[in-house]
Amino acid sequence: MGDDAAVMPLIDCANIACGFHASDPFTMATTVALAAQHQVKIGAHPAYPDLVGFGRRSMALSPAEVQATVLYQIGALDAFCRSHNSRVHYVKPHGALYHDMMRDEETLRAILSAVRAYHPQLKLVLPAQSNPEPWRQIAGEYGIALWFEGFADRAYQSDGKLVPRNQVGAVHHDLNAMVSQAIQFAAGQVTSCDGEVLTLPIDTLCVHGDTPQALAAIQAIRAALQGQ
Repeated sequence: MGDDAAVMPLIDCANIACGFHASDPFTMATTVALAAQHQVKIGAHPAYPDLVGFGRRSMALSPAEVQATVLYQIGALDAFCRSHNSRVHYVKPHGALYHDMMRDEETLRAILSAVRAYHPQLKLVLPAQSNPEPWRQIAGEYGIALWFEGFADRAYQSDGKLVPRNQVGAVHHDLNAMVSQAIQFAAGQVTSCDGEVLTLPIDTLCVHGDTPQALAAIQAIRAALQGQ
């Protein structure tokens, strides 16, 4: 989704859907080839099996089913990576699965178990936390390192969580707002929708490919961060 050919030279990492919420084998193959061409680190973007709901609806899967679902998707994407002398570097769950792992420890552990089963050197991406240590401790039980993620194109609540997508103002559409938030994240902070400045250190910054002005936002953010 989005102008992948224009975006790929501007980014360091790409979250690639694995067919369960979006994409298909041909799209996965072409996207991986493009990422490999530009030496972009490839991340598996697994989701609940929900093409109709774009993976944004929770599903009542057992931990074993979550583990198998995630492991399957990592392996599918990595097959395309290997065909281009690349590999999956990290795993970032999508949509409802991304949020469910933060609400339900069994779901998080099932995902960690899948990542470890595929390759323990893979990183797992979680949303940024003001206190990341409890999450690092759980991941450490599986030997998995974490990357904490901030979003340039999403609004934050005063508790550090994302404003739900069904609320007005959840997604930034203003280019200047996205650039300002990215610069603030580079300093380990973000301003909530209530105007509160939160300490929220991150390891990686995300712009959704389906966000309006995504290409312009990425261009402007990269220029701003490189100019610091």
